[in-house]
Amino acid sequence: MVDLGQFVGYEFKHDRAVAWNRRDLILYAIGVGAKQNDLSLVYVLDKSWAPLSTFPVTLALKGESSDVNSYLDLKNTGELPKGFPHLDIKRIVHGAQSIEVLKELPPVSGDGWKMKSKISAFSENKSGVILEREGLLLDPSGVPYARLLSSEFFVGSKVNGTKFSKSISSAPQSKPIPKDRKPDWVVQDATTPEQAIVYRLSGDYNPLHVDPEAGKQSGFNGVILHGLSTFGFAARAISEAVGGGNPRALVFFGVRFTSPIIPGDKLETQIWEVGSGPNGMTEVSFITKNLTSGKVALGSGVAFVKKAEKAKL
Repeated sequence: MVDLGQFVGYEFKHDRAVAWNRRDLILYAIGVGAKQNDLSLVYVLDKSWAPLSTFPVTLALKGESSDVNSYLDLKNTGELPKGFPHLDIKRIVHGAQSIEVLKELPPVSGDGWKMKSKISAFSENKSGVILEREGLLLDPSGVPYARLLSSEFFVGSKVNGTKFSKSISSAPQSKPIPKDRKPDWVVQDATTPEQAIVYRLSGDYNPLHVDPEAGKQSGFNGVILHGLSTFGFAARAISEAVGGGNPRALVFFGVRFTSPIIPGDKLETQIWEVGSGPNGMTEVSFITKNLTSGKVALGSGVAFVKKAEKAKL
């Protein structure tokens, strides 16, 4: 029997150097569905242009390079705790993701930024193994700019074959969606058949998002869209609808990935205002539906938003 609890809290010894520029920010915005009229996201000369709040989720894989990388080699690098079990990275899917914005991101990083990370939770059940990580984006002086929590689901993996769960940190949980009223905002959008090809240029070169055979090996019918691209679609929807088009409107944003999106599928994000967040923020609960399949793609959505005085419907 492997003591899985011993790995929770493990801090990776080597921080990941990260960097970005305006081009990376614009490419990310396009990868999460920005259109030609979204000038506040794609045109740096627009007076409202700013990075979309969720951009830092790309950095753990992107690192400091703007070149392509080998996803499998990247996932196999880095030190792990002694005795850490082997997990099949070819059958990994993103389970959940959240980001808390601590300071506004500059449009160009310069040198010296890094992502510090640790294992924040470990779970095993009959379906597989869930590994959760906490990342902290730090500037060259060690000032934190964003806190990220992510979970990786290793489908079908087995360590002890017994149910186990331990966690030392967690993100705010979504409030129940009101059953007695319709959403306060509804935003429809559509991915394109090329969406995954574009989004992967932000750093996630997992083959299952471009190679149909890799998708089938991972248990899907073929290529699926990155969960973090769908994550970004919903972030754009809430920034536009609740935040009045302010790219920096989101201060906290978190979801669970509940079903895959095929590039080309249509989306609908349904948003309910459910209370007040910290520092005058508005708290919303939301889901993102795949209108093509009829399934919920993003569930348990929660966001704290700088609400515009006259938010767009």
